[in-house]
Amino acid sequence: METSKNGKAKRIELFNLKSINMRVFHLTWMAFFLCFFGWFGIAPMLAIVREDLGITTDQIVNTNMIAVASTVFMRLIIGWLCDRIGPRVTYTWLLILGSIPVILIGMVQNYEQFLLARMFIGAIGAGFVITQFHTSVMFAPNIVGTANATTAGWGNLGGGVTQQVMPIIFAGALAYTGSEFLAWRLSMIGPGIMLFVMGIVYYYFTQDTPKGNYNYLDTKKKEKKSKDNISKVLGDYKVWLLFIIYGACFGVELIVNSKAALYFIDYFDMDIKTAGLIAGLFGLMNLFARSLGGFFGDRFGKTGGLNGRVRWLFITLFVESLALILFSRMGTIPLIIASLLLFSLFVQMSEGATYSVVPFVNKKALGMVSGIVGAGGNAGAVAGMLLFKKNLTGLEWTDSFFVLGFIVMAVSFSTFLIRFSKKAEVIARKESRKEEELIQLQPELATATS
Repeated sequence: METSKNGKAKRIELFNLKSINMRVFHLTWMAFFLCFFGWFGIAPMLAIVREDLGITTDQIVNTNMIAVASTVFMRLIIGWLCDRIGPRVTYTWLLILGSIPVILIGMVQNYEQFLLARMFIGAIGAGFVITQFHTSVMFAPNIVGTANATTAGWGNLGGGVTQQVMPIIFAGALAYTGSEFLAWRLSMIGPGIMLFVMGIVYYYFTQDTPKGNYNYLDTKKKEKKSKDNISKVLGDYKVWLLFIIYGACFGVELIVNSKAALYFIDYFDMDIKTAGLIAGLFGLMNLFARSLGGFFGDRFGKTGGLNGRVRWLFITLFVESLALILFSRMGTIPLIIASLLLFSLFVQMSEGATYSVVPFVNKKALGMVSGIVGAGGNAGAVAGMLLFKKNLTGLEWTDSFFVLGFIVMAVSFSTFLIRFSKKAEVIARKESRKEEELIQLQPELATATS
């Protein structure tokens, strides 16, 4: 494994599990993958839950909103914790504590209890911030965008797999119990147990940085620097623009993840298995789409510097908006699937492009920047979900998606306001040049030492 002086990996070697960099790479995406199972495991079964609890579609929308809204605050807290106590311990406790409401959601008896359970479950969505933070400290600038996008993308893949696997689990539970109302409750136990086990695995098989774990005794000495960094982050307009931008991509993905199956059931008369299968295709694009966004972000960065990364971000966001508008106008299942896949490709590439920019905004407060931008995704989802409350807007969901597409288009132009200083560009280019020189020298160094 080729590493820089601080131990950061310069390449992604998928099958090299001996290096701490690649162990963290794989365990971060696996942990976030399981977070999605707990977070959205209930989504494909919402039609059954609605009937069981005797609640309305608008109340279902409320529970979707609270599941996403609670993550906004948790992402801000988690980002700060990553800077303070390290990603290893932070992820461990998030996974273990988050498993509890996932397992217990099957015990709810009314709308209020279901709403509360989904609020607590929403906290595990903050695992994204730790995934991005931990990957960023393990990989060098020349590859960090690709690494971030891949771990987040493969983690987000859980959203698509959940849509397809949970109906199968539900069917198995239904065959065993003979009751739909009991089956959905039992189906959520498995994801909760997996989250608990992953929390233990993460603690014992990762470490905070390539050089080792955080020294918790030094945290008091760092308090003043931490406060200074916080004020700089909060006062940086680029952070808040990225907050809004991430709301227009990841926020939109969350909306689709939570509504797609019910949308297909209610508007196209599909059964739960077919709706889950088609909705799952949206999330499955994370297998490569988000990685492509980060990969091209790194390529644009190599030729155009930090501002080149931002230009790529505009392209992906703008095409995402066009694809969403197209999806909202489709009326037949083949066209729906085709437009859904196109939209999925660009919404996830936009997310990867965003986090190819994030690591360069403020390296001394990476956790906080990642947390704020990540929270923007959830804040955008909450705001966007208001469009789907019929008693508020009077819109059919097809029109809600249409309006949302134009909102994303407007946000895409905000990327032109993000500009990095000449000093930041020079520093980034120097770092990139050093990495390239070290990579070129690697064969000679290996020969010299053999």
